[in-house]
Amino acid sequence: MTAPATISPFATATSMLEALRAREISATELLELHLERIDRYNPRLNAIVIPNTEAARARAKAFDSGAIAGALAGLPLTIKDCIVVGGLRSTAGLAEMAENVCPADGAVAERVLGAGGVLIGKTNVPPNAGDWQSNNPVFGRTLNPWDHDRSPGGSTGGGGAAVAAGLTPLEFGSDIGGSIRVPAAFNGIYGHRPSDSVVPRSGHNPGAPLPMPGGIMGVQGPLARSPHDLELALDVIAGPEPDEPFWRLELPKARHETLASFRVAIMPPIDFAPVDAEILAAQERVVAALRTAGATVTTTAPQAASEMHGYHELYLSLLYTVLFGTLTDEQRAGAVAEFQDSGDIFGGASVRGTQATAGDFQGMLVQRAQWRAKYAAFFREYDILLAPTAIIPAFPHTDAPFQDRRLDVNGEQVRYNRMVVYPGLATLVGHGATAFPAGLSRAGLPLGLQAIGPYCEDRTPLRFAQLLEREIGGFTPPPGYGA
Repeated sequence: MTAPATISPFATATSMLEALRAREISATELLELHLERIDRYNPRLNAIVIPNTEAARARAKAFDSGAIAGALAGLPLTIKDCIVVGGLRSTAGLAEMAENVCPADGAVAERVLGAGGVLIGKTNVPPNAGDWQSNNPVFGRTLNPWDHDRSPGGSTGGGGAAVAAGLTPLEFGSDIGGSIRVPAAFNGIYGHRPSDSVVPRSGHNPGAPLPMPGGIMGVQGPLARSPHDLELALDVIAGPEPDEPFWRLELPKARHETLASFRVAIMPPIDFAPVDAEILAAQERVVAALRTAGATVTTTAPQAASEMHGYHELYLSLLYTVLFGTLTDEQRAGAVAEFQDSGDIFGGASVRGTQATAGDFQGMLVQRAQWRAKYAAFFREYDILLAPTAIIPAFPHTDAPFQDRRLDVNGEQVRYNRMVVYPGLATLVGHGATAFPAGLSRAGLPLGLQAIGPYCEDRTPLRFAQLLEREIGGFTPPPGYGA
């Protein structure tokens, strides 16, 4: 048996699984390698906040004795606090839910564990999974391994930091406002937001513990150090809700197997969401690599410039209808007053979502369907829509009130909530999107982009990211976290 030190903690999940199956390392040794790193680095990072150590050791031992099998068998991994795991807490970062223990696995956790995954623990989130930081009154703040003074993103920020720091090779998170993709960008890793309906929405807190057919936009998906690992993970969790056994999902093959065959659209600038110049420079380097590889590259989008404002308004209105639908009248009035006092050009859209009636919601769904039709037409001509993931690299931690926060983008003070604009390109219409690293800034911070693909053709942006990794490189470990 090879000593565990021969496997890098930054190896891909796929290579770790290959080593396990070849008996080059035992699951117990691989787990202990990660637990040693967690003991060393997690007290400072505060990424994994709900440990599952003894259960993980028992499960690793079961793999070594031949008692468990599956696509993830023997692999240490983590799951976001919000995703329901039986017997473990799910706090959603809320003090009032600090001791909330889930009685049974949700659909995603059930599939991950059913595939033999060894759950190390659960990772940190912001309150109600509602921020691009991961700081809450239950567990405190998660730090970014690239710069401890900066955010690791949110809401799957603990998971993003843990993957980048080599504490886990695979994380399962969730995304409605960039909560997988932004942590991927801020930590220099990969993340995939699945298309709506590809992965069950149930078993998520906040959200519905049971399947809810009317749910929209919020999805659960993986983060990893390799785009190949993303596809491995997606194959494990994809499929219908557990109470819908009468249909099955067969994701189409990727449209192309070479970059030269891809038709790539580059998202034009959005006037109300300026993007950091270094992110745009990274995007230009990717475009140059694509053209060198023979891809067809065009600057265009499903939305005309004159339509982008309305598109984002619809997204915000639907977002707040979904997120604030269970508020009390008093809470809703407080949120409305905050939006009205913000002076934001999108304050009215947020108010409409917060106050939406059933009829309003139905009307928004009709508008959403119209945009989905436009996207379907667009993706008959193009394979990928390439865009930034966030408007800025990882920003400094802040405790300022949400509406008062500003980000320095190229010397301009930009409202914090503009962080949601680029994630919303895929979220509103429910398309899959793969976030990938695209180099480092002059300050040594990761720069990230996203490849948005056709609806339910998730293998296409995943394959695009896999092929692009060969051209531009992929994950690199953050300084100070060993090899």
